[in-house]
Amino acid sequence: MYGLLIAFVIASAFGCSTTTRRLGLPPLQTVNKVDLTRYVGTWYEIAAFPQRFEAGCTGTTAQYTLRSDGRIDVLNRCFLGSLDGPEKSAKGIAKAADPATNAKLKVSFFRPFWADYWIIDLGADYEYAVVGHPGRDYLWILNRTPTMDEAVYRAIIDRLKAQHYDTNKLVRTLQRT
Repeated sequence: MYGLLIAFVIASAFGCSTTTRRLGLPPLQTVNKVDLTRYVGTWYEIAAFPQRFEAGCTGTTAQYTLRSDGRIDVLNRCFLGSLDGPEKSAKGIAKAADPATNAKLKVSFFRPFWADYWIIDLGADYEYAVVGHPGRDYLWILNRTPTMDEAVYRAIIDRLKAQHYDTNKLVRTLQRT
């Protein structure tokens, strides 16, 4: 997930809601409710849409820490070239854009620029999460552990197809097992 900063800045600049309308896609649906105290912690990237800013990244993780002001500190990390390669990291902050559900967050790696971070699928025990963007140009499948059961992954893919994501663009992320 290193590089979400660039993705969100680019996505915000191009106005993804108009992209959704232009492509004739229905609005992206989020989960009904997110308990941020359960959502924080470490997430391992299982798969993502390839992005130039993540080129060469392996072992990608995101660490979310709830702050006393209700915002979330974000630390994205990856290793370049291989799991033993040099670490690359980015620090940011997230806030609820929809406090009634906490499913729509805004993330910033350089203030004053904030971008959409929507939780569109979430395991009942917060064991996995899927993060998307209204324009469907960005997508991350996250898990609490470095590996995900294949049946769970396939079920997520089916739900993503129902949300009009091109799941053929997903690339699995190499993680330590």
